[in-house]
Amino acid sequence: MPLKLAIVGRPNVGKSRLFNRLAGRTAAIVHDTPGVTRDRQAVDAEYEGIALTLIDTAGFEDAATGSVAHRMTQQTITAIAEAEALLFLIDARAGVTTGDEIIAQALHKSGKKVILAANKCEGRVQVLDDVYGLGFGEPIRISAEHNLGMEDIVAALEELLPQAAALQDEDGEDGDEEDAEFSEDDEPEEDVVVNYLDRPLRLALVGRPNVGKSSLFNHLLGEERSLVGPEAGLTRDSITAPWKAGERDVLLHDTAGLRKKARMAGETLEEMSVASTLEAIRFADCVIVMIDATAPFEKQDLTIADLIAREGRAIVFAVNKWDLLENKAGGISKMREKLDQSLPQIAGAPLIATSARTGEGIDRLSDAITEADRAWNSRVSTATLNRFLEGALQRHATPAISGRRVRIRYMTQRKARPPSFTLFGNQLDALPEAYLRYLANGLRENFNLKGTPLRFSVRNSKNPYAPKGKKS
Repeated sequence: MPLKLAIVGRPNVGKSRLFNRLAGRTAAIVHDTPGVTRDRQAVDAEYEGIALTLIDTAGFEDAATGSVAHRMTQQTITAIAEAEALLFLIDARAGVTTGDEIIAQALHKSGKKVILAANKCEGRVQVLDDVYGLGFGEPIRISAEHNLGMEDIVAALEELLPQAAALQDEDGEDGDEEDAEFSEDDEPEEDVVVNYLDRPLRLALVGRPNVGKSSLFNHLLGEERSLVGPEAGLTRDSITAPWKAGERDVLLHDTAGLRKKARMAGETLEEMSVASTLEAIRFADCVIVMIDATAPFEKQDLTIADLIAREGRAIVFAVNKWDLLENKAGGISKMREKLDQSLPQIAGAPLIATSARTGEGIDRLSDAITEADRAWNSRVSTATLNRFLEGALQRHATPAISGRRVRIRYMTQRKARPPSFTLFGNQLDALPEAYLRYLANGLRENFNLKGTPLRFSVRNSKNPYAPKGKKS
């Protein structure tokens, strides 16, 4: 079992940089601005053969009840309670402060094992003698930025693991395969069967700032996992937590709000948050696009949905704050009409009225996620596809180009995730976008592929009369 280790300390002492160092990747945003980390974030990692569940925390501050800083501190207190051991980080350059002493008192009360580390010890920085007054003995001198002193951190962690520990399963094989990333190059061909239910569904919550992403995230998990409040832009890092949609295992990602590029120009910290959100979208299998029911389908909503469709992810729309509407009659039908007109490439995607505050629509949302996931992973046999194609061609013939009709001979599905099809025939490069959309709509209706983008590629047959090297 991995050791659950929480990294705690004042703002801007280097907790997130150390978190990334131990995680072996950029899992948390790092910036010189104090208070960048606001939510507790947990990742499973292996560092020098030691299995860890790392928890990054916000700074521990004495702040007014109800303030953002106070809510951040409450997140840290929760992380301390959850952890098995604590890594207390101080700033060697600043020395011991009153804030460090307050944190030390809280850690002593927790009764947990504590490793004290003094960060930013590169160069000739000396750790002052008053550090011993914290009651945790000799501090480990490190520099998370320059990777100094990390061998001493490993030694301290090993003392907490008397049975030692390489991250291995009972059969001796590495146990981190489940978290390996899938790429489109890994997709199976038609004769390879993979049960997508054997791996967790990666689900991201995405939308404009202050549409209720973190509120829904917390409601689904049944705990205050992300910081919420009336202030826009509270979430900065993408936070991940396990969840279940029915019987389906899910890795749920809360993300920062996406504003227009022009509005965040020059805002380095927000640009980093957006980059984290975009990475979560690329990591996801399915994305819930959160819409504010009081201001639905603004241009930015459509831009976000189009981005997700181009990334090839399954999509579910959650119209949040539904409880705030006075006149709800026909509201979803009108939104559905606008959605299908504005985004025909994902026509028919699930559109669920929800309220993260009251829980309205959450069961329907869970069912829609499961169905969109099924559609995204769907495969249709070649014989079935060509029976569909024959009927589609009879209803609407392909157009003629320069006096010659475009001819589709047959089609196959080359892969799933998202469902991608190849058309074989003549002059297919000239096939209008409208005809491909006609085929896509037919595929969605006939094979229940709503909620997922569909991809097409074409292969033209060789013309034996054309000059060598050319195709008709």
